[in-house]
Amino acid sequence: MAGEGKDARVAKMKLKIPPVVQVIMSAVAMWLINNQLPLLDFKFLLQHLVSGALMACGLIIAIVAVGDFRTAKTTVNPTTPSEANTLIIKGPYRISRNPMYLGMLITLSGWAVWLGNYAAIGILLIFFWYMTMFQIKPEEEALKEKFGADYEAYCKKVRRWI
Repeated sequence: MAGEGKDARVAKMKLKIPPVVQVIMSAVAMWLINNQLPLLDFKFLLQHLVSGALMACGLIIAIVAVGDFRTAKTTVNPTTPSEANTLIIKGPYRISRNPMYLGMLITLSGWAVWLGNYAAIGILLIFFWYMTMFQIKPEEEALKEKFGADYEAYCKKVRRWI
């Protein structure tokens, strides 16, 4: 993407699969793997309680993060980061530069625990990698272009995931 203009990057981002669709696809893939590879199942005491807690925490993190964007009246559309008018650095954004995606990952982790299948956990790694490479990194470039030194300073203080 080096050498491309902002509009070209944004256009390429629009071709990516939206993050919510990625979550759904990952959850379905986990379910399919769970059904096809029962030898990789695991069970433990309070498994469903742990999975429910993970899913609830993930959803809360994502909802609070979206709420911060709404309060600031800036875009939550992940394909148009150049339309952001405010750099959000409060709330969960003090801990993670991407709490919406972190919330999605934690929610998927809860689903993997609910299913209780080691192979389903592999989908978490794929989701993490895909989101980093094809969603977060292009967003970071757009935000760096939009907010300059303020965004770079924020990146030095707050990690990408946690």
